[in-house]
Amino acid sequence: MNNKTSSFLWNLRQLSTSVPKSRTLRQYSLGFRTPKNAHSNQKLRNPLLNDFHDRMQTSIRYLFQGPFILKSGYSGFQTKDLSNVTVFKVDRLLCSRSLSVDSTHSLVSVGTSDNGLKKVNFHHEASGEDMFTKGTKPTPVTFRKLSEECNSLCDVLDIFSKAPTFPSSNYLSAMWTIAKRMSDDQKHFEKQLMFNHPAFNQLCEQTIREAKIMHYDHLLFSLHAIVKLGVPQNTLLVQTLLRFIQERINECDERCLSILSTILEAMKPCKNVHVLRAGLRILVDQQVWKIEHVFTLQTVMKYIGKDTPVALKRKLEMKALKELDRFSVLNSQRMFEVLAAMNHRSVILLNECSKMVLDNIHGCPFKILISILQSCKDLRYQNLDLFKGIADYVATTFEIWKLKQVLFLLLLFENFGFRHVGLMDLFMKKIVEDPSFLCLRSIVSILHVYSSLNHFCDSQDREFLEIMASAVTGCLHHISSENLLNAICSFCVINYFPLAPVNQLLQKNVINELLTSGDIERNVHKLHIVDTCLKLDDTPYQKAIDISLPQQPSPPPRPNAEITEALTSLLGGEGYFSKDVQLPHNYHIDFEIRMDTNRSQVLSFSDIDVTSATNMQRVAVLCVPRSVYCLDSNHPRGFFAVKMRHLNALGFHVILVNKWELEKLKMEDAVTFLKTKIYSVEALPSADANLQSTY
Repeated sequence: MNNKTSSFLWNLRQLSTSVPKSRTLRQYSLGFRTPKNAHSNQKLRNPLLNDFHDRMQTSIRYLFQGPFILKSGYSGFQTKDLSNVTVFKVDRLLCSRSLSVDSTHSLVSVGTSDNGLKKVNFHHEASGEDMFTKGTKPTPVTFRKLSEECNSLCDVLDIFSKAPTFPSSNYLSAMWTIAKRMSDDQKHFEKQLMFNHPAFNQLCEQTIREAKIMHYDHLLFSLHAIVKLGVPQNTLLVQTLLRFIQERINECDERCLSILSTILEAMKPCKNVHVLRAGLRILVDQQVWKIEHVFTLQTVMKYIGKDTPVALKRKLEMKALKELDRFSVLNSQRMFEVLAAMNHRSVILLNECSKMVLDNIHGCPFKILISILQSCKDLRYQNLDLFKGIADYVATTFEIWKLKQVLFLLLLFENFGFRHVGLMDLFMKKIVEDPSFLCLRSIVSILHVYSSLNHFCDSQDREFLEIMASAVTGCLHHISSENLLNAICSFCVINYFPLAPVNQLLQKNVINELLTSGDIERNVHKLHIVDTCLKLDDTPYQKAIDISLPQQPSPPPRPNAEITEALTSLLGGEGYFSKDVQLPHNYHIDFEIRMDTNRSQVLSFSDIDVTSATNMQRVAVLCVPRSVYCLDSNHPRGFFAVKMRHLNALGFHVILVNKWELEKLKMEDAVTFLKTKIYSVEALPSADANLQSTY
């Protein structure tokens, strides 16, 4: 018997000394159970085994000696009497059930020390026998079974305290699954009970002890649940799991890539998170072509981070394009949000997904439609077919939507400058039929959309404006100065001036408040618009704003060399037009031409007598970009429509020259194009003769 014992001890020492100190030891048997009395608190009979057991426990207890002090808001963590918390050096073979911690501490009970630092105290009561070895062998449980049988977080902890099983991730995942079903108030209350439950400290201790030996995906599930349950990120528990995940990242398979990406998105920046994210990107770069599931690919793309190197973004984009044939409708709908989260504008991918979304638009939930449009806004992606398809679908099924939902869609469409006449007319009609929907917030939003897109329905616009004005008047006793300014500015753009709201805005105390608080620059700009409309439009007001407003900076001159050359060729010299003309009310025009009232003859600026003649027509030539129009149309947007209206009031005939169209033309064609714009139809034959004489 002594020979057998000696042989066993010699083999045990040889095995233990052969394990490198830096190597992470793992056991993957999820059904692992330690035999009864394998590591009781009683001393083993053999003194050599006692010595081995004591040295093993001392090595582990070294990690937990002294109180742990964590700085509030610090990305890492510090310890007292501890050089490196998260690097475990194993000198002997460790059984997962033999690890124990100092019996006077807990892992996540966070207090505040005298110097203001967060302190994590350990106050776990010592028991007569190890929690893993007492009693009979517990029955295995799954997180799904726990989440179905339990109604609260404490129910899960009660089951754990009676018969803990391996792995601990089942309990943590079950607790997070239950928490997701709760309301915010109930969730907050349950989390407080969870932190105060004595078994929660034991569960956290078991999680740390199992971190080396549980499956990698279970380790990730544990950290995900812990973060979601609100355990402070700068605690030993979270930081230790982060370090173990770093050390074992080479075990990460496709499923784990998805889980790890989700975890990093949920965590605040810190040193360990930064290092782990960098490791994830390296791993994704190596394994991207091996990813088999579209859902996993999209999850990794969504959470890998906006600051991901462009080369990796393009590699993920190519992988997604390769998998397009396998995209489901849900995959196509989700791709917009994924690309927006990654901040990568792949037009090819967006175009293909747009086609699938439109082919399956019927029955698409409102939440997904909003997500698609919001992602298009973030990516600066404009697809007229997509926008028109969504608007047509909502207009066709208008009765099933809430007005609040339709307004939300209209606000997103306004960001693109997209004006869907049918949908906007339906919404306007519904407001006229049922004004009870209107509240202060919706009033300001509706006025903004309709004024920005310069939309009017001839049959009902007057009634609509009266209802909106009445709604604003009803809110005057509690409306803020800024909301009042927004509403009146929208009314002015529409060329409608409700008496009571305008009078309240023109009060000196309201103007002074707008000039001294909030977004002052924006307020000044809108006050100038209101002031100009009151002076130039046909209004019942005899005076505008009494208080002098700060001057707005003049717009910088815009180079129009090609148009200047074309006008010189057309009119016979630069003396027949003026460039970069600054007008009152801070209006600017690119070119001014003076003609007779029939617009058949151009007059020279140097002829003083002609200039002072009454039979003269001033012509304003505006070189405009696409942004002044609604998307894919020649319908001017609100503020540009106001400018044209006011230029007419100042005596100008306005000519619009689309820059993107003129840039495509040769010089001879550009001259012909400008000639048809400047001269009246009746004057074109004589203009042709003059033009031929100049060549």
